Amino acid sequence: MRRMRKRQKKLLKLGDFLQRALKRRKILLDMADGSLVETWNKAVGTGIAAQTFPFKFKNKTLFVKVSNSTWMQQLQFMKQDIIAKVAPAFTDKTIKNIYFSIGTIPQPQREETDDGSGPDAYPLKARDRRLIAESMASIQDEELKVIVQRVMTREIIKRRIAEDEKYR
Repeated sequence: MRRMRKRQKKLLKLGDFLQRALKRRKILLDMADGSLVETWNKAVGTGIAAQTFPFKFKNKTLFVKVSNSTWMQQLQFMKQDIIAKVAPAFTDKTIKNIYFSIGTIPQPQREETDDGSGPDAYPLKARDRRLIAESMASIQDEELKVIVQRVMTREIIKRRIAEDEKYR
């Protein structure tokens, strides 16, 4: 006899749902708010933006990943200046503190090239294609299917590149 699932009383945001679904498949992604990243990058400039990644805003604190300990220490010294620069840029959020932690900084999106560095340099294995197809079978929205397929493909390629670099 099948058990009926309890109805969920609270609706989930799509980003939260996707994060959970991808986590179950062991595909871990940071799904940061695009406007958060864009505003941060404009406020701090390209030098700092290349070494940092704002990934969460909670309780008037902006959480930022930093590429290494040297950058983290330097940013700690500059924290008050950064808050002064960043606070006016975030018109809908009040920033009182910035919490820096060391983490992986996503690479900026770049144009696909024919020099062998694009996604075709790392073709998906049959197992990967099957995993993606199975994951998308239950998604009805075609636009969402395309987005999820792109995210999963990039994550697989990113992992393959990291593995290749580890063995060099």
